[in-house]
Amino acid sequence: MSGEGTLGDLARRVAAGETSCREVIASCIDRIEAVDGEVGAFLQVRPEEALREAEEADTDRARGRARSPLHGLPIGVKDNMVSRDFETRCASRILAGYRSPYEATVLGKLREAGMVVVGSLNMDEFAMGSSCENSALQVTRNPWDLGRVPGGSSGGSAAAVAAREIPVALGSDTGGSIRQPAALCGVVGLKPTYGRVSRYGLVAFASSLDQIGPLARSVSDAALLLGAIAGHDPKDATSISRPVPDYGAVLTGSLEGVRLGLPKEMLGDDGTDPETLERVRDAVALLESLGAQTVEVTLPYSAYGISAYYLVCTAEASSNLSRYDGVKYGFRAPSDSLDDMYSKTRSQGFGPEVKRRILLGTYVLSAGYYDAYYRKAQQVRSLIRGDFERAFESCDLLVGPTAPGPAWPLGERIDDPLQMYLSDVFTVTVNLAGLPALSLPCGFVGSGLPVGLQLIGRPLDEETVLRVGDAYQRHTNWHEAAPEL
Repeated sequence: MSGEGTLGDLARRVAAGETSCREVIASCIDRIEAVDGEVGAFLQVRPEEALREAEEADTDRARGRARSPLHGLPIGVKDNMVSRDFETRCASRILAGYRSPYEATVLGKLREAGMVVVGSLNMDEFAMGSSCENSALQVTRNPWDLGRVPGGSSGGSAAAVAAREIPVALGSDTGGSIRQPAALCGVVGLKPTYGRVSRYGLVAFASSLDQIGPLARSVSDAALLLGAIAGHDPKDATSISRPVPDYGAVLTGSLEGVRLGLPKEMLGDDGTDPETLERVRDAVALLESLGAQTVEVTLPYSAYGISAYYLVCTAEASSNLSRYDGVKYGFRAPSDSLDDMYSKTRSQGFGPEVKRRILLGTYVLSAGYYDAYYRKAQQVRSLIRGDFERAFESCDLLVGPTAPGPAWPLGERIDDPLQMYLSDVFTVTVNLAGLPALSLPCGFVGSGLPVGLQLIGRPLDEETVLRVGDAYQRHTNWHEAAPEL
């Protein structure tokens, strides 16, 4: 059942009485037990609680009290969204045993919709990584090739959806952490406009960049889930106070009047896998055949995106992660003094990539270097935002690859941070500018690995992004392909 339909299909079948919420949840749990030993997507599973919540949903539905079309349906959440129902560890030793006294707003919204959280999903530690290899807890593997990475940092979320363990999941995207693993695992991933979805209860990595969003098997499922989690939240000072549209209503299949911008910086041959580029160009040709117009645009400052991003995000990480000191919660190393405890706790509790980013962030914020690095990176950020604004004067969406190539072998880049960081070269600028962007499957390379097409929209124009992505999927079946496990 879990692998037989999308979230929308399951919602229709449950509403029609063709299956029950309990049967859907039980099928997911069976699938997790069958394949997650190979994939390693889940950190925690709540089988008894999930089945009980599903039975309660069936009872409510029978009495005409369905909270939403999603009532009683399954979802998984990345391990950086706090809940009172299970531990939140951010895949780090330093949060061992931590259970939050409050709940993330997105989880509260899922509860309001009646969805059942099946469990928490693996990630790069504190969302810092592009391969899910930085988790301190376990290895997650790409379901299309168990010897390859699933991408990161939401690698567990993408792998679980690709492996048909769950129909949808939540991830977070700071520099591509929803879209890049979605591309590498052959699923749909949506990074909403910054502020469209509340960050309250999302464990902070880089507060001006982080955004929660859905991973799903189809664009229509992503639209359905976005509608459930989006909206203003007074608990989040960066939350946007704008009504939430009916995202499903814009999925008409029509591309009439849509203008697609083709950034030469994303569609050039420099550094991008040729097969990946070919699949993306095929996708653009299909969109043109469906009625979309195309125009070439340029994003000249995108060349500085990686440099600016890794100064901004590490500076914010240095500040945000200073709270993990062994005093209040989580791991505490045995020590003889307070200073010794701070040093040992952080040395033993954080992994190498997290330490690398804290050190770099502390350096760029230090006296004498702030202006030369952090301030300059923020100025470049403004220039990058200006690039997008000018590009959108002549088009509605920007189109390009999500990642410069398919999934790479486990261990290949773990000791080469620069190569790892460059896997996000097409995604980080979107976060710096706060824009919505969607990754959806657009084919496979010769080795059988999936390729992702990225659609980038204007601020708060998720409707156009979803409309174009859905139209593409109505004429292709790449998103229906499933790995053999």
